[in-house]
Amino acid sequence: MLAHSDDREPFGTLLGYAPGGVAIYSSDYETLDPTQYPDDASFRSYSGHEYMGYKWQCVEFARRFLFLNYGIVFTDVGMAHEIFSLRVLRQVINEAILPLQAFANGGKKKPEAGALLIWDDGGVFDRTGHVAIITEVFEDKIRIAEQNVIHTRLPIGQHWTRELRMTVTDDGYLLHDTFDDTTILGWMIQTENTQYSLPQPTVPAPLLAIHSQHIENQGQFDINWLNEQDSLENAYIQAAGHAISHDDHYRYFTISESAEQELIRATNELHLMYLHATDRVLKDDNLLMNFNIPEILWPRLRLSWQQRRYQMITGRLDFCMDERGFKVYEYNADSASCHTEAGQILQNWAIQAGLNVGVNPSAGLLNALASCWKHSDAQAFIHIMQDNDNEENYHALFMQKALTQAGFKSKILRGLSGLKWDKRGRLVDDEDRQVTCVWKTWAWETVLEQLRQESEAQIAGLPIRTWHPENAVRLIDVLLRPEVTVFEPLWTVIPSNKAILPVLWSLFPNHRYLLESTFELNKSLEKKGYAVKPIAGRRGSDIQLISSKETILGKTVGKFAKQENIYQELWCLPKVDDRYLQICTFTVGGHYGGTCLRSDPSLVIRGESDMQPLRVLTDEMFLK
Repeated sequence: MLAHSDDREPFGTLLGYAPGGVAIYSSDYETLDPTQYPDDASFRSYSGHEYMGYKWQCVEFARRFLFLNYGIVFTDVGMAHEIFSLRVLRQVINEAILPLQAFANGGKKKPEAGALLIWDDGGVFDRTGHVAIITEVFEDKIRIAEQNVIHTRLPIGQHWTRELRMTVTDDGYLLHDTFDDTTILGWMIQTENTQYSLPQPTVPAPLLAIHSQHIENQGQFDINWLNEQDSLENAYIQAAGHAISHDDHYRYFTISESAEQELIRATNELHLMYLHATDRVLKDDNLLMNFNIPEILWPRLRLSWQQRRYQMITGRLDFCMDERGFKVYEYNADSASCHTEAGQILQNWAIQAGLNVGVNPSAGLLNALASCWKHSDAQAFIHIMQDNDNEENYHALFMQKALTQAGFKSKILRGLSGLKWDKRGRLVDDEDRQVTCVWKTWAWETVLEQLRQESEAQIAGLPIRTWHPENAVRLIDVLLRPEVTVFEPLWTVIPSNKAILPVLWSLFPNHRYLLESTFELNKSLEKKGYAVKPIAGRRGSDIQLISSKETILGKTVGKFAKQENIYQELWCLPKVDDRYLQICTFTVGGHYGGTCLRSDPSLVIRGESDMQPLRVLTDEMFLK
């Protein structure tokens, strides 16, 4: 952001080291060489598979410092000042979730070395806020290490960037910044001790509402407004036409900036909670039995978790959001969809509509996916496998677009007819290219169902065909083949299965984002009302909503009626402009990647429910 002298070092220059040998880099963007950083992915910093943040910003340094020195990380945030709202850290080695406490500047908790120091947005740190690491604490001052404030080299042997004056009174410890136009919020440490700590802040209820808006109808959508020459948009047109909803093409919905920030926090925290629950399930046979996964697959499942837990590309969390707060319904961690609409079609809708109010909360989704692929263990060529389905056609093309941007070559396979065995027994496509790496739209549940139908699976190894000219290639022959790397990894079948919901509730009872969920119906749920959900259901199929008066509020049918069920506390979607609205957030590489909105005239969001244009407004504009 600034330097204390004119002796500025170019972007990315090593300036010195913080305690523990953690490097501090220059973040002087004015000297950045665009040829070295040509795209969004090149700015993302990783330590192994662990995402640190954007080079070389303050958040990246703080996360890297905690990771390298303590093996813990905080979840991703939009701005540095938002860290002060977090209350959990993740222990990387075992996916444990640890408590994080915040203490106000001027309060009775003395600063500690190793603590996060957080600034509010304003002044020098306008909009972003700032974060540093406290490295030393004295009687009347502290020392800190940080990035994106100074861009000059540190003296040899100095492991701090600035000294801040500290006033100690009977009221507490007050830190004073070297800038006179900034506000230090306080410091944060990992501890279970809550003495003097601040409660987690909450978003005012009016800012969690969803508003309906209309643009003026000037005939913008009386024409074919999507580009039929673009293969992706043409595939969307074949599936849905030049439309985004079934009723009102001129309506859009808005949420507040504070609501989006809370969605970011909720998405990142819930992803960690789901991973923690997945780890618990895979360590306990009694829990794993509830997931109706053929037992012969359990060793593969555990191996996938052990070797590829950081290799999930993308998923989608489904939320209810209104003045009551946030509640998550489920996590589509395997074969999630809606990316095309959120990342491209609705952006084009806004351009066609002439809408310049607010921002699209999924505008960065494609870049995030491309970056995630770059840092994955994917091979140079990827086969994209999809069913013969119109929606999957454009979904596959959107992911191919991300792969191309990331530098991968790929080929889309529709169905299984394009696959065969070569003379050496290898699995190849119709151009005799060996299949070794796959991204799929197929759900893992489809594979499991094939496996359940194979009688020999009960007496020997997995029934994977090797090769014979007369043997057609089945899905299990591809996705369970040991030499084929599959995205999403096999372990994602656990967080995608609704049997994870009672496990989550047992691990995090009464968590603000969770709904009570059980394997057996109890009196508590009967009193509240409940939803009956098949454990492996998809696209809103075979769900029943039962009120506290035992009346059926909603019911859908599908192909999962024979699956075991779980019971989840009834928490109905808000109704706005005669539509029931569901907020969905994307995870990309385990972090928030964007938000979209789905609607339906009924209480249950299904596969055919509408996508709706969604814009994020500043809080002030939203409340007007």
